Amino acid sequence: MGIIELFLIAFGLSMDAFAVSVCKGLSTRKLEPKHYLLIGVWFGGFQAFMPTVGYILGSAFEQYITVFDHWAAFILLLLIGGNMIKEGFSKNDEQPNDSFSAKTMSILAIATSIDALAVGITFALLPDVDIGIAVCFIGITTFLLSGAGLKIGNIFGLKYKSKAEIAGGVILILMGAKILLEHLGIICL
Repeated sequence: MGIIELFLIAFGLSMDAFAVSVCKGLSTRKLEPKHYLLIGVWFGGFQAFMPTVGYILGSAFEQYITVFDHWAAFILLLLIGGNMIKEGFSKNDEQPNDSFSAKTMSILAIATSIDALAVGITFALLPDVDIGIAVCFIGITTFLLSGAGLKIGNIFGLKYKSKAEIAGGVILILMGAKILLEHLGIICL
């Protein structure tokens, strides 16, 4: 997996965390450096941890699913991306919550990183993924975008939340299609 593909996956996965960070920024009157650190560590940490768990699970069952691994990767990324797009178009806005407590942040971090677990399973099915580099890249990207989302939310509010989720969903679907088309020999990149 190339650096561009890895960046696109990391960017797509971090869009949920970015959107929640925008909401946090909206609900926090005065941002302090600790807020950026907290949101980055929680979201970036879980976005790195969950694909690791997924990779371990996928590797354990790899021998049973190698025949259809490209389809599994495509379907997982399609479902994750489709759900993100659906959420992006949803008019159901969450209530702003300005708490940065461990309980609040852990729930949000888990909720925004479930899709990363599925991507980790996909990584186990692909032959050229260095999981260490991949999870570090995902974690760092999410860390940075969460901080940016916090600031953007504090300045602009919810204006970009849905657009970020839609963009992330489209990127994940395109990556899934690319994996499938490459494996089927339709495209060679």
